Amino acid sequence: MSANQLLPVFLFVFLSLTLSAQTARIKGVILDKNNQPVENVNVSYSSGVTRTNENGFYNLKIPANQQVTLVFTHVSLKKITVIFSLNTNEQKEFNPVMSDQEEQMGEVIVTSNNRKQIQGITAIEPEMIRKIPGANAGIENILKALPGVNSNNELSTQYAVRGGNYDENLVYVNEIEVYRPFLIRSGQQEGLSFTNTDLVQNVDFSAGGFQAKFGDKLSSVLDITYRKPIKFGASLEGSFLGGSVSVDAVSKNKKWSAVTGVRYRNNSLLVNSQETQTNFTPSFADVQTNINYQASAKWQWSFLGNISQNKYQYQPLTRQTNFGTIDNPMALTVFYEGQEKDKYDTYFGALKTTFNVSDNFTLKFIGSVFHTLEQEYFDIFAQYRLGEVDSSIGSETFGEVAFTRGIGSQLSHARNDLDALIVNTEIKGFHDWKENQFEWGVKYTRESIRDRIIEWEVIDSAGFSLNPPIIDLPKNDQPYSPYTGPLVPYQNIRATNFNSINRFSGYGQWSLKSNIGSSEVWYNAGIRLHNWEVTGSDIAGKSQITFSPRAQFAIKPDWEKDMVFRLSGGLYHQPPFYRELRDSDGIVQPNTKAQQSVHVVFGNDYSFKMWDRPFKLVSELYYKSLTNANTYTIDNVRIRYAANNNATAYAQGLDVRLNGEFVPGTESWFSFGYLKTEENSNDKGYIARPTDQRLKFGLLFQDYMPNIPSLKLYLNLVYNTGLPGGSPSYADPYLYQNRLNDYRRVDVGFSKVFIDNTTVRKNSGLFKDFKELAIGLEIFNLFDNQNAITNTWVRDVYSKNQYAIPNYMTTRVFNVKLTAKL
Repeated sequence: MSANQLLPVFLFVFLSLTLSAQTARIKGVILDKNNQPVENVNVSYSSGVTRTNENGFYNLKIPANQQVTLVFTHVSLKKITVIFSLNTNEQKEFNPVMSDQEEQMGEVIVTSNNRKQIQGITAIEPEMIRKIPGANAGIENILKALPGVNSNNELSTQYAVRGGNYDENLVYVNEIEVYRPFLIRSGQQEGLSFTNTDLVQNVDFSAGGFQAKFGDKLSSVLDITYRKPIKFGASLEGSFLGGSVSVDAVSKNKKWSAVTGVRYRNNSLLVNSQETQTNFTPSFADVQTNINYQASAKWQWSFLGNISQNKYQYQPLTRQTNFGTIDNPMALTVFYEGQEKDKYDTYFGALKTTFNVSDNFTLKFIGSVFHTLEQEYFDIFAQYRLGEVDSSIGSETFGEVAFTRGIGSQLSHARNDLDALIVNTEIKGFHDWKENQFEWGVKYTRESIRDRIIEWEVIDSAGFSLNPPIIDLPKNDQPYSPYTGPLVPYQNIRATNFNSINRFSGYGQWSLKSNIGSSEVWYNAGIRLHNWEVTGSDIAGKSQITFSPRAQFAIKPDWEKDMVFRLSGGLYHQPPFYRELRDSDGIVQPNTKAQQSVHVVFGNDYSFKMWDRPFKLVSELYYKSLTNANTYTIDNVRIRYAANNNATAYAQGLDVRLNGEFVPGTESWFSFGYLKTEENSNDKGYIARPTDQRLKFGLLFQDYMPNIPSLKLYLNLVYNTGLPGGSPSYADPYLYQNRLNDYRRVDVGFSKVFIDNTTVRKNSGLFKDFKELAIGLEIFNLFDNQNAITNTWVRDVYSKNQYAIPNYMTTRVFNVKLTAKL
């Protein structure tokens, strides 16, 4: 079915439905002390009520993603009060026992983790996200400590999952897909992640084998829910890297609520610790709000908005990088002229409404608009000197360049502009029929891209211009004979692309909880379809369609040990986004196919007690087989695709994580990951993919002094084996399979808490309204390890050798942070 045929169908469905609130469901059986069902028990909260039947059964919908106080009352039995906090569409079975003699139950918080456990979803506590130190603190900082998630760039919020790249990860906020800028090449240009951690309530992460209701990407899903405030509140955070302010507001009638955050960040502290000496004046700022309106018990509206601006001004001055071996130490010295001026403005708005048609049927409508205006301008002239370092101890020139192996210069130029507008409209339905759950969705996306690329680079070695090897030019045998051919840039990319992409996608899935004997089992099966077509002023791609069946099975045996076993997988497709359509020359290839991957994930969760405290061991074994792979190269965080689907690939590995209360009252975890991912281009054989991170160790640890519990310690440790170091321009990657050095990083934070929920506060004074007040010291890269992100390739015109010069990341940096909450 073509896009023109699908559009009337979509519009009919859209206009036929009335849409709207995020809900969850509580159900169960109420018994008395003799285990007999109790009839006519009132089960109520502020906006809803139900009553148990003759079998003691009740079923009640409640608002999701907020705390709801549920009250159980009966004429002859004691009242029970319980506070629930459930996720959207989550079902919780709660079977209380009512007594006619015992006192009323105290209020407790009940949260359901069964759904996440059986789906292989990792839930991350927002408080941990805010406290764990990192050069780029936030949700992504925590993800990088999970097994299977890799990043060796502390200035970037990008991450690779189980052999995928940065473009293969789905990110949702309040069920709305969010995007990042297109042109960013370096982690230090990013500034801020879309997600504002001050506004977050729930964070769920899946590293593979996820359900059909999630979108069309190959690697992972990050599903974030912003909180819906129930009373006024405010928070403030300030440090040498910037600051943030957030405010919770609620109307008097409780129908309106809003949470708003403002952030500012400046990476100068981090960038100035690198080897390249610079004048660096960045400015990263955004404003974000989530507004909710409860129109009625059945109807809810919400709006998510974000405006961000990244201004990046970079003027490199000098650089010296020492490398080589003890026997043959070498150094690269570079002197720069010129500057880089980049600007990324993004505007995002989304409207969502949820309508509870009945107790068993919910509809949602989501509409969103994303607009980005980006420019990347630079002219940087670099003069370099490559030489051997005097390693003779006692020499007057010890540590200095004693013999020059090569000199040269390089002029890099860019005038890149991009204007992208992405519009989404989506309908979702949720049906509950007996023990079965059915979910479906239909989505239309239009992407309009206006892109101009002008990039060139001229390389000169010892005064002799280097020509690109792909152009047939007269032989250049300087300095032994004069060169009479034309002078051309070593690299030259020029393209103008005005393209539109129309996408129709949809999904349907079924879930069931049942029993096999005395064991609990969960089933899930679904399918996604995606139809797209690329058009432009001078191109017309063909209409393409993919079908992606997926399934999950989980079983919890009736054993003494608390274990859950999971098997999930299916066929996953990633239809190309704009960056994947653009080849290494900047030309859009409209008929680029969707990458296809078969996932198989086998997992086990083992919950146990150690030292009389709760622990959990989570293990997952996975395999992914890829066809129509779109090969690429990575330079810092910029990805350049071949856009020809000429490869097959695979990824296989094991992820293990042990988390629990190693220190009473705090959660910590140890993680280990093994990964092997390779690709085969044009049947030339398998070589490592750019994200082939073989071994990974991670540690998140929280502690406090027993005698001074207000003095706390937070530790974030990551060790990754080295990634492939890439290859020089125009070189065959099969000939360059060297790797970067291992990535080792430890970030530590110390915090003195003056006020928290355990503090006894006075009813008067300056700090009487404060819920939290703390000051902390953070040390990034505690052991001052030299970690490389990429290689710079420098050639010696005489020997014709090319040297891989590592580009090192940040060194040890100190930061002071103040946190306050009202």
